[in-house]
Amino acid sequence: MIKNAFISFQEQKEESRGSVEFQVFSFTNKIRRLTSHLELHRKDYLSQRGLRKILGKRQRLLAYLSKKNRGRYKELINQLNIRELKTR
Repeated sequence: MIKNAFISFQEQKEESRGSVEFQVFSFTNKIRRLTSHLELHRKDYLSQRGLRKILGKRQRLLAYLSKKNRGRYKELINQLNIRELKTR
């Protein structure tokens, strides 16, 4: 399912790999892959650190997108099935 979504998303955004949406999408794929890895290897602390770093990067990109274009942000979080950012 994720691979098919990636292929369809990649076909749409072939020339815009630097876009915020594509970066968030690739970070989300990495997060899901690392999460499944950490379910098997609970004491892999370097992977835990990498996961935290990627989560922070994705969070900053989503915050930027929500400030710049709320509609694209809503569409992206619905497409990726992730929770909405909490605003302070």
